[in-house]
Amino acid sequence: MVFNMSITLERIATIRSCYTQRFGIPRQAGLVPSAQAVIVFENNENNMLSVRGLEEFSHIWVVFVFHKQHYDKPKPLVQPPRLGGKKNIGVYATRSPNRPNPIGLSCVALDNIVHTDKELQLHISGGDFLDQTPVLDIKPYVAFADAIENATSAWAAPLTTHLPLQWQATAETVLQALCTEDSHHFDATRNVIEETIALDPRPAYERNKDGKENQQWHMKIYDYDISFGVSGGVAIIYSVKRFVAK
Repeated sequence: MVFNMSITLERIATIRSCYTQRFGIPRQAGLVPSAQAVIVFENNENNMLSVRGLEEFSHIWVVFVFHKQHYDKPKPLVQPPRLGGKKNIGVYATRSPNRPNPIGLSCVALDNIVHTDKELQLHISGGDFLDQTPVLDIKPYVAFADAIENATSAWAAPLTTHLPLQWQATAETVLQALCTEDSHHFDATRNVIEETIALDPRPAYERNKDGKENQQWHMKIYDYDISFGVSGGVAIIYSVKRFVAK
């Protein structure tokens, strides 16, 4: 058996995502239904032929590359946030991006297929992708085969709780003004912010610091910097401003 074989894969498309920074991206697909993204192909004959019939499926599997993961080398043991970030689990028993090959797999809703002069676009929702993610392959979700009745997933059980949220009035007003200026749909943008923060994107080891004075976290969605904190089990969105790279 050969274990040192080198394999070359080519990008077939690129994802434009509302998540333009790693922090805050949902840890699984489907957790933030309002998260919008577009899988962008070059508009050529081969690509047009390759997606023929895909519109007949409600969901697709996306095989992609964790292109900005920061790990120096893969680890055989990782610490899943679901287990408090303190218990070691074998990497192959997790969805961690710290893998021997930085390949991800996500199932998302296929909302629409759009052709422009230069692009072939698959509009999707519910993704967990960083903006500019390279795509390796697309496969249709096949309900009778992919939905396995009575399957078990041990500690990776469905989420049962979400943080309740409060907006500071000025933050919501600023978001509405920015969305109007940038031609972003206000309700859709507010929804993706709320659904993302409700999952509590803080590192697991920080969650016991709930209510720590002046502790604020910053998350980037589109080009907006969202500042939030958690106090008394409630997430508070303090401010929204245009992101300025340092």
